[in-house]
Amino acid sequence: MGTGRPMSAEYFDEWYTDMVASAVKDEIVRRHLGLPAHLLSTSLLSWEAVGEVAAALRLSPGQVLVDLACGRGGYGLEVAYRGGADLVGVDFSAEAVRQAHEYAERLGRVARFHVGELTATGLADASVDAVMCIDAVQFAEPVDAVYREIRRVLAPAGRVVLTGWEPVDRRDERVPDRLRSVDLRAGLTGAGFVDVAVEERPRWQAVEDALWQEAVALDPGADPALRALHDEGVRVLGFGHRIRRVIACATAN
Repeated sequence: MGTGRPMSAEYFDEWYTDMVASAVKDEIVRRHLGLPAHLLSTSLLSWEAVGEVAAALRLSPGQVLVDLACGRGGYGLEVAYRGGADLVGVDFSAEAVRQAHEYAERLGRVARFHVGELTATGLADASVDAVMCIDAVQFAEPVDAVYREIRRVLAPAGRVVLTGWEPVDRRDERVPDRLRSVDLRAGLTGAGFVDVAVEERPRWQAVEDALWQEAVALDPGADPALRALHDEGVRVLGFGHRIRRVIACATAN
């Protein structure tokens, strides 16, 4: 969720590096999210949710899918594989991109990954067929720019699927500012998308709550990745009932 992380690529480089040495952290996350043992997750998308994202994108073989803020590449590689699409992953962390390359090679799948920003992907206008962004739009600065960038790179009739969290009440100052700024419907509509649908996913949120409960109860010891998971859990459980889990789908006009 990233409610307490600094917004620097250097910080995230270290965060991803710490994950490599923390099999325990990955085991906890996979168990709660129901992910297969091989899948390298970065955020909190469950195996059920991966299927929903893949279905909503409506990919066809040979199309190009962009995984924006791809992290270690696990979700994008799985969704692209299900739809027979070619994958381009973009992340502002060079370490995440490096790990995504290695992961794709281990799976024997062809994909391209490069360093780029949520608001400046480095991709050409109207050059891709679909975009997914998992739990990361809140990191864009300014937040509206990410919707415009997605619309710019999408070809006409291209699909976008976003997942994330929105405040139940935008006036509630107990919700972190970064999440209070998220309004997927307004952002997509303002960028010119049509057929915008935003739906709540309480089942996803229940799974995440259970993960955070375990994270808060554990002793992270000297494991920095476990420490980050623990600390994030403490923060999220303080306001988790004030946010809603959502998925948004839209079409480029």
